[in-house]
Amino acid sequence: MFITLEGVEGAGKSTQARMLGQRLEAEGHRVVLIEEPGGTALGQRVREIVKHARQVTLTPRAEVLLFLASRAQLVDSVIRPELLNGSVVICDRFSDSTFAYQCYGRGLDLPSVRRANAFAVGCLVPNLTVLLDVPPECGLLRKPDRQTANWDRYEQEGIDFHRRVRAGYLQLASQEPARWYVVDALQAPTRVGELVLARVKAALHSSSGEV
Repeated sequence: MFITLEGVEGAGKSTQARMLGQRLEAEGHRVVLIEEPGGTALGQRVREIVKHARQVTLTPRAEVLLFLASRAQLVDSVIRPELLNGSVVICDRFSDSTFAYQCYGRGLDLPSVRRANAFAVGCLVPNLTVLLDVPPECGLLRKPDRQTANWDRYEQEGIDFHRRVRAGYLQLASQEPARWYVVDALQAPTRVGELVLARVKAALHSSSGEV
């Protein structure tokens, strides 16, 4: 099973991904936990460029193509092989981050980016996407480093950008309710984790007969 976690900055994706992975491993599942961009040598280079290389000015189209190159490498070298090996793959961000941030946030044409992304991932779609939904104002307040000068390029975007990203996520989720599971991530992390785990276990049971 391929599970992705999505949400605005500070939604708790990394925390919930780790918690979910630990709980599934404790129940006997082979789990692979990855993040985007990242997971490969190329992905780590792209991550550094798109998030932290402030001396590099990226146009929106250049930015999205870097994400797609990183994603193509990750799918081919990690995600597909692990799925074929029977693993549960948990990914902190995937294609829907590109649609939310670069299309709804930056204003790129969604159908065009969808086509390019489908080529990059070989039409791979997650079995389950968990949207950890928080107002962006609340998510940004959760950042451990309150010095905004130290935030990455996305964290430093204006609040209107982050509001567009959140609205984009909610729109994407409404279009595919069978794939998306939207959770109010303002709840305590342990409660959010319980809800996510219950939904994942239901999906695993439905797809393979396992719990």
